[in-house]
Amino acid sequence: MTHHLSRRRFIQISAAVAGLSSAPLATPSATADTGLVEWRGILLGAVATIKLHHPDRHEAERLVALSLTEARRLERLFSLYLTDSALVSLNRTGVLLDPAPELVDILTRSKRYAELTGGRFDPTVQPLWTLYADHFSRPDADPTGPPQQAVRDALARVGYGKLSISHDRIVMPRGTALTLNGIAQGYVTDRIVDLLRSRGVQQSLVDMGEARAIGPRPDGQPWDVAIEDPEHPGRTAATLPIVDRAVSTSGTYGFRFDPQGRFNHLFDPHNGGCAQRYRSVTTVAENATAADALSTAFSLMSPPEIRAALPRSAIERVHLIGETGAALDLLA
Repeated sequence: MTHHLSRRRFIQISAAVAGLSSAPLATPSATADTGLVEWRGILLGAVATIKLHHPDRHEAERLVALSLTEARRLERLFSLYLTDSALVSLNRTGVLLDPAPELVDILTRSKRYAELTGGRFDPTVQPLWTLYADHFSRPDADPTGPPQQAVRDALARVGYGKLSISHDRIVMPRGTALTLNGIAQGYVTDRIVDLLRSRGVQQSLVDMGEARAIGPRPDGQPWDVAIEDPEHPGRTAATLPIVDRAVSTSGTYGFRFDPQGRFNHLFDPHNGGCAQRYRSVTTVAENATAADALSTAFSLMSPPEIRAALPRSAIERVHLIGETGAALDLLA
């Protein structure tokens, strides 16, 4: 059984700016605000949006089209669900010759975040995903989860140290498999921001599964990012003002294998279990790649462990919502 991972995002960008329409769109569309062109669609298994302020509507639409071309090019490298993607090919054979520089870059960064977090962020956890997906796809699945021996067998194929990365090849043992679901959306968001900035865009909001603002809102105020309470949809747990920053949220609610919600998509590479410590973890950073990867890793770490990692990360703020609903803010 194939599961198409689509992490529920409880980050909502405040529509305080007049004309920020939230209607679903498949092509660029001008709103009541004549300076805004907005696109909304699906990329990397998640709802994606671009809200671009520009004095020339036709130029704005051209820039949105360029952004989508770049995003879809990267999706063909990073996707687990496009059968001809570079990542699928690497997982199938264990070797990729002459890899795209973006794949080398994202995997190099993944190993850096793995080292920073003591292995909590690990792109090689895909064997655990396959184990849990196969187990819970059976009609007679044991509700307590896969057998411990099966978990140990899967863990034997996990470990970022098994991954060898160079500009001419990427190699890993057969049986090891990669997932970039904990970092790719942030990475693509950053690439689109870089593209737009290089073409003079000064006010925009890009969300390829993770949100990043270019500049302030048109009225000069920060963008308001509302974090919704995962247990009470529609209720705001906190509001974060951002300018030229990225925000990412990971939570145990994002994908659950079982009806009881005991087993989710946030795997602990140390023991093969699933994250249970927080309802959600939100990170604020200068770039969406760091925010994405470290919101995943911090979901498995205690507050003291997170505090210890902050000085060496690009994360400026972490907003934790615990299992009891209590919130804790950690600042770099």
